[in-house]
Amino acid sequence: MQHSSAHAMRRARIFASALLLLGALPVRAQSFTPPPASAAPAPAMREVVDEFGRTIRVPQIPMRIVSLAPSLTETLYALGVQDRLVGDTDYCDYPPDAQKKRKVGGPINPNLEEIAALHPDLVLVTKEINRLDTLRALDTLGIPAYATRAQNVDEILSTTQKLADLVGVPETGKSLTADLQARLAALHAKLEALPPSRVLFVVWARPLISVGKNTFIADALRKADATSIVDASQDWPQMNLEEVVRLQPDYLVFAASHAESAARDFEALSVLPGWRLLDAVRNRRFAVISEAVNRPAPRIVSAIEDLARQLHPSAFQDALAPEKPAAPAPPPSNPPASSPAAHMTMNTPLFAWELACAR
Repeated sequence: MQHSSAHAMRRARIFASALLLLGALPVRAQSFTPPPASAAPAPAMREVVDEFGRTIRVPQIPMRIVSLAPSLTETLYALGVQDRLVGDTDYCDYPPDAQKKRKVGGPINPNLEEIAALHPDLVLVTKEINRLDTLRALDTLGIPAYATRAQNVDEILSTTQKLADLVGVPETGKSLTADLQARLAALHAKLEALPPSRVLFVVWARPLISVGKNTFIADALRKADATSIVDASQDWPQMNLEEVVRLQPDYLVFAASHAESAARDFEALSVLPGWRLLDAVRNRRFAVISEAVNRPAPRIVSAIEDLARQLHPSAFQDALAPEKPAAPAPPPSNPPASSPAAHMTMNTPLFAWELACAR
């Protein structure tokens, strides 16, 4: 009996010791180490079709955009998404803040390494100035590139809306394009009863370069109730001055960045052989508008309005104070950075390259 009792007590002590040991051990849940957090999920993507007809995959809301054309940079600013613009070209100079963005070279030969270093989730290009080779290189790098193509003023507005949809601000795009369309409609209402002015849009003086009838610039002239005397299908036709003298335009039209320099350029033209034979030169009938007319971006509407006021001042007399007589068309407020007479001997290929880059 005593032996049995001692054995029971010994078993009890062993059991108690086991309980103490078990209590000292950490439970399984306490010793569990959670797996490392997984990498951030990839952004949601969607498929869109650009204006080349290419299907590309882009983020739902692109946050790091590179623009390879001045017109596209202007449009992003007009849409209020400039904070997402991480890079643009050497020629992107409007608005002035665009000059502070990191530069990736020129539109025709951008620095692909510089672009890749910016880690863009969207690059914007345009058919007018960017090369197909650039698109292919961006595809090879796995960088989504959206291409635009605007050949007239209406297409400039529709491209603006498509870009607004692309970058996730569709309502801003609708508001902006509605305002531009309303301004063009109001302008048309003022001008529709007036005969159009026959004009020569002077891009360069020597050689004499103008714009073809199928360009967005020629369409901008038409929106201002002006008809170009140039009927060429080429975008940048070289004109014969004798033919221009035969056609006798009512006005010469220049695009410039400073009105004063444009006026000096007109004076220089007036003493060149042949130019004095033009009635528009002898009678000082010329208009200078903002270089915005050279860019397929929303600001082109302001250039159209400016030109219409200079060519058809009578249509805007209702805006003048009643006690003041109607003023003659003012010398343009915003004329060409590349003014005609300042580059009299520029050869056509180099000119075309420079003008293309500026767009």
